[in-house]
Amino acid sequence: MNAIGAHVSIAGGIVNAPIRALQEDCETFQCFTRSPQGGPAPQLTDEVIAEFKKNMRHAGFGRFVIHAPYYINLASPNPATRHASRRIIREELERGSLLGAQFVMFHPGSHTGRALEEGIEAVQKGLEDILRDYTGSCELLVEISAGAGQVLGDTFQENADMIRPAIEVQGFGGICFDTCHAFASGYDFRTPDGAARVLEEFDRTIGLKRLRLSHVNDSKTDLGGHKDRHDHIGNGFIGTTGLANILTTPEFSRIDWILETESEGRDRDIAALKHIRSMQ
Repeated sequence: MNAIGAHVSIAGGIVNAPIRALQEDCETFQCFTRSPQGGPAPQLTDEVIAEFKKNMRHAGFGRFVIHAPYYINLASPNPATRHASRRIIREELERGSLLGAQFVMFHPGSHTGRALEEGIEAVQKGLEDILRDYTGSCELLVEISAGAGQVLGDTFQENADMIRPAIEVQGFGGICFDTCHAFASGYDFRTPDGAARVLEEFDRTIGLKRLRLSHVNDSKTDLGGHKDRHDHIGNGFIGTTGLANILTTPEFSRIDWILETESEGRDRDIAALKHIRSMQ
């Protein structure tokens, strides 16, 4: 059975993340391993790793995932930014392997100031460099974007183009499908037929075997609005029925669902997703 969880804080240290997730009635969770806004990563000492894994066992979690920092931009026209982004993602993969994470997912970034094709090529080169000689157990996922401004990855085709050179490389996992981002990018799955069309296009361009995880959020932005604005389940333009249309498909039933909604009211979101899962 797939697991349902949420993004939880690492305030006070990453060792606290499993306990917070358990308190929120999660079955898995997502977290950062460092500040998403910048600064050095806290050291993962043997003691920290041991305590984290002890808390994972206590909470009964078999797996969790890591979100890379927000400032990552593999498509940047600035070579220093691209280099730093590659280094940090590789570090996160290594840190994820030490902690036992299943995935690290990241946003590809913006190609501002350069052509779309140049941005895609930069991401391809970045993935090549990140995964070179990587032997860890944690796998890398690219997250679908809402496509605001010149952010890459709002269409399935762009994601397929970015990941093409990496799909058979050790350490590459596939795609994280964010329901809010996909909807804001124009993919309408609010009816069963619409969900079937979205999955058909995903399979034709990317391949459904590369669908590995879903961020499940409702959207404050209407269809095609190209804004990353998460809303609580049932409060946004997608709606509970709309989310159920895609989440109850066999393709989504086999992957974990991670909420990224605000903490206040998230207990109702988790309950809503568990109800949707019971409809499968």
